[in-house]
Amino acid sequence: MSQTEPAGDQPAAPTSVATSAEDSGGERAVVAPPLEKMSTSHIVWLMVANFGASMALMVPLSYGLAVRISELAPGHEEVLGYVTGIAQVVYVVLSPIIGLWSDRTRSRFGRRTPFLVVGSLLGLAALGIVALAPTIPLIGLGWVLGMAGWATAGGAIQNLMADRVPEEQRGRVSALTGVTSQVAPVVGIGIAYAVASSTLLVFLVPGLVGLVLILLLPVFKPEGSSAELVRSTHITVKELFASFWFNPRKHPDFGWNWLGRFLFFIGLYFNTTFGTFFYAQRLEMPVKEVAGVVASIGILGIVAATAGAIVGGFLSDKLGRRKLFTLIGALLFVVGAVIEAFSYSIVPLIVGGVIMQLAIAAFSVVDQAIVFAVLPDRAQAGRYMAVVAFAQKIPSALAPLIAPLIITAGVVGAEKNYTLLYLAGAVFALVGGFTILLKVKSVR
Repeated sequence: MSQTEPAGDQPAAPTSVATSAEDSGGERAVVAPPLEKMSTSHIVWLMVANFGASMALMVPLSYGLAVRISELAPGHEEVLGYVTGIAQVVYVVLSPIIGLWSDRTRSRFGRRTPFLVVGSLLGLAALGIVALAPTIPLIGLGWVLGMAGWATAGGAIQNLMADRVPEEQRGRVSALTGVTSQVAPVVGIGIAYAVASSTLLVFLVPGLVGLVLILLLPVFKPEGSSAELVRSTHITVKELFASFWFNPRKHPDFGWNWLGRFLFFIGLYFNTTFGTFFYAQRLEMPVKEVAGVVASIGILGIVAATAGAIVGGFLSDKLGRRKLFTLIGALLFVVGAVIEAFSYSIVPLIVGGVIMQLAIAAFSVVDQAIVFAVLPDRAQAGRYMAVVAFAQKIPSALAPLIAPLIITAGVVGAEKNYTLLYLAGAVFALVGGFTILLKVKSVR
């Protein structure tokens, strides 16, 4: 993309987001690939790969880890927060380095494909460690590797989209891949529930399915050699440290969108990290039996998530307006969170969960289109998409660590204060939506 979207009715000044990165000697180290309309088949294979990556990552997060922790540390739900939080912290530290390395990878398979393949294989091996680990520390170590592997594979897919998708297709491509991100965990949990008699299969079957679906992308839509894009693979110490940072004064829209996204995802992770335990408490069910309930709610929410993603993505392309749809997503999230906060039976829990899935899809897919529009340098998409990922990964690390303090506030006995947790999540999401609406200027 050669210029950002107009703000209001005034054309935006051209900004070079397809510029080249320079090494310390002034050499043009990396150039951005050309933006061309993406074919329908290419979009389909992106969707398939994203479906696989989302399933492999989210099934352990939303179900498998809770089952393992309930086996080894029954009654200590806060351990889930510590395990997932530590893994997120480790990946947050690694992701900019991986992104910069990806930008500078010169291979016959491209810049992103090696990370897609190696990340998936590492993730699958790590799931076996988690499934068989006899202690909580080993589960934690296994999930650090699992998070690093599957998140790297998913990040490679996002980088491919930033590399290749032109402005006029960003809303719809983000929408269609966003739908797969919403549907995949539901299907994955259904698969896990079908093999719930074996803890090993709960982890490995969704992981194997995810691996196969991811690898279909480079098989049917190979990225091609990156020899013409990467002139130098040299990375200086200065560049390594710079990969963790961007100048918000120089790139204010990128900065404000980052902050709004960060706040929204704090709210989201407050209300999803402990979902399995939340439903078990509210419905008075054993944790291991909650998978069926979660899958049922998720299946009903598929239609809502699909509608939110498709309507938001396609309409934002058609109308040339993005920020309105991110605010609508935040407002809907508040409605769903408040309903769930005060629900103690299956029907209102279903209603609240469906509304939240609609909201998350609407916000995420349109904000992703905004991200592509405000990237400071498309030639360094891996680096900047890793910085964008901070806005999601840091909340996914912080929220599980903070949430135990909230759910134990003012409680007596084994009951946890999920009402306060869900209301806190609603507030963060709302502030995030308004931050993007009011502060991002170059995107309508």
